[in-house]
Amino acid sequence: METTGLRIYGKGDLRLETFELPKLKDDEVLVKIVTDSLCMSSYKASVRGSDHKRVPDDIAEAPTVLGHEFCGEIVEVGARRKKDFKQGQRFVVQTGMKETYDAIGYSFRYMGGDMTYGIIPAFVLDRGYVLPYEGEAFFHGSLAEPLSCVIGAAHANYHTIHGEYEHIMEVVKGGKAAALAALGPMGLALLDYLIHREHSPALLVATDIDEARLERAAGILTVKDAKANGVELVYHNTGKDKDPVAALMELTGGTGYDDVFVFAPVAQVVEQGDAILGYDGCMNFFAGPSDEAFSAGFNFYNVHYNATHITGTSGGNTDDMVEALDMATRGNTNPAILVTHIGGLDSAKDATLNLPSIAGGKKVIYNHISLPLTAISDFGEKGKDSPLFAKLAKICDKHGGLWSAEAERYLLANAEPLDAAKYRQGS
Repeated sequence: METTGLRIYGKGDLRLETFELPKLKDDEVLVKIVTDSLCMSSYKASVRGSDHKRVPDDIAEAPTVLGHEFCGEIVEVGARRKKDFKQGQRFVVQTGMKETYDAIGYSFRYMGGDMTYGIIPAFVLDRGYVLPYEGEAFFHGSLAEPLSCVIGAAHANYHTIHGEYEHIMEVVKGGKAAALAALGPMGLALLDYLIHREHSPALLVATDIDEARLERAAGILTVKDAKANGVELVYHNTGKDKDPVAALMELTGGTGYDDVFVFAPVAQVVEQGDAILGYDGCMNFFAGPSDEAFSAGFNFYNVHYNATHITGTSGGNTDDMVEALDMATRGNTNPAILVTHIGGLDSAKDATLNLPSIAGGKKVIYNHISLPLTAISDFGEKGKDSPLFAKLAKICDKHGGLWSAEAERYLLANAEPLDAAKYRQGS
């Protein structure tokens, strides 16, 4: 059968094309992909091409499909998989496989998030990386992957006991935590998770230098709600500080932070995170730099005498994904707070290539419709000329300005379908 997908041929060379899928094998599953959430990792793959560790060397001749934060439905099940999967079942995929650098969204020709239909290969199925999803909204399922990344980051932080040689994993419960440059989508996801889990810090400081992002975050993840969950949440604009380190230290009473998460690959921010660590403090460098030579200073006097240390995480494991799905399905976290734009598959190429310059949070692509990438905040204005956007604006207003399962249902029922023939090779 035919599929339409966003394929990478080289550095900056992305093409939306309609092409044939191979015949389904007995140990494979054919899926319909409904949503994909665009990720900066896809942007990095698009600009690095085969220099990226997960992208094959031969993409010029055998292009792969981008997109790894996706959710959909199973269409057909190979004969050997019928005990494990059912037609019509919703699913998500844990794309970061520990056995290999290969990953869906980077390495596979017939499977990726930015396509209408795809074939999940046996290698992925055999290792349990396809997970059932019972949630109401497809976009919630797409956002389980980024949520699993921040869940993994919280689990990966570690601490020690003086004189003993065993790491204690996790952020410090009842401790002091800071998330720096953290009001992008991944930072918001971490804040939401830390606030709404049992193992939470008592103090959680979130920084940014963009006042608009600070205001938006404060309106979505409120100080009042955090307090109701036992967390003192503080939003702080370090761009207004003469001495950001002193200001952040003052918020802890001078003790420093047990856990610091850095969300920007900027040396100044990394060094700021190092400087505010308390005794036995752990800094998680979450931001993935594109520059292989990126480096920053770290105070090794404090490493020796103050037991400070650093870790870095990229992605979550299958358990983290299961936890993300469970928390979202039960309403403990709200993935909608991350979403600022929606679009059709025909907007995925330009959005991916320009992702760093598009302000806001997560951009959710609906693969079976045609729609320009559009900010939710622009729905009202566009609704003056478009009945579709007028209705979507009303639905989003009803949900506090956020995307929702109701908005998704309306979009899927009323948006213009994607014209696959337009992208058929030779058309």
